[in-house]
Amino acid sequence: MLLLAFDTATPAITVALHDGSDVVAVAGGEGTMAHGELLAPAIRSVLDEAGAAARDLTDVAVGVGPGPFTGLRVGVVTALTMGSTLGITTHGVCTLDILAAEIAQAAGAPGGGAGPWAANEHREVVVATDARRKEVYWAHHRVEGGRAERLDGPHVTYPADLAELHPDLPVFGRGATLYPDALSATDGPLDPSASALARAVVENAVEELPLEPLYLRRPDATPASGVKQA
Repeated sequence: MLLLAFDTATPAITVALHDGSDVVAVAGGEGTMAHGELLAPAIRSVLDEAGAAARDLTDVAVGVGPGPFTGLRVGVVTALTMGSTLGITTHGVCTLDILAAEIAQAAGAPGGGAGPWAANEHREVVVATDARRKEVYWAHHRVEGGRAERLDGPHVTYPADLAELHPDLPVFGRGATLYPDALSATDGPLDPSASALARAVVENAVEELPLEPLYLRRPDATPASGVKQA
C-alpha cells in the first residue's frame, strides 16, 4: 500500500504519505487563498522524499470539509482527479473527524490516557475550525480505544451558541482559539493533520464519506440569477 493523504479545508494545507506501516513523508503550508498553489508542490515533495512516483500510489484520502468553498474544492477535486486518472481507491473523511482522530491517536498512545480528552467520564470532546463570518465549524466526538466516533455534527454556528450547547466538554482546534471569550480552548491539535488522516484510514478507525465537499452553507460568490435589463 502507498496512500497519499491531504486536507485543504482550512488555511493549513497538509499532505502525508503512508506506506501501510506508518507515515513516511509529510509536507504542508499555509495560505488562506493559496491552496491551489501549495497543494501540488506539497504532493510532489512527499513523493520525492519517499522516492516514489504518482504511479506507485494505491490510495488517496482527502478531508471533505466542512470548509470554505475555494480551498475545500481544491482538495476534493484533486483527489477525484487522481482517483480517476491513476485508477486508485479514494477515501473521503470529514475534516473535523481528522482532528478528532489525532486526539484519539494520542489518547491511545502509551501514557496518553490521562490527556485532556479524559477529563470527562464519557471521554467526549468537541472539535472546532474557523468558519469565518465569526462562526465555527464543529462536531462532537467520543474518543476511545484509538478511535474517534462522531456523535453530532458537522455544524456551523456562533461560538457562544456552541459554548451553551456543550459547556462542560473540552474544545480542540483553531476555531476555539479564535474566540477565547466564548470558548475555552484545550491544548492539542489546532489544524487537521494529513498524518492523522492517513493513519486513521489505514487502520479503518474513521468513518469514510463520499468525495463530495461538505460546505454547510452557500459560497460567498454566486452566479447572477438572471440577465440584467437595460
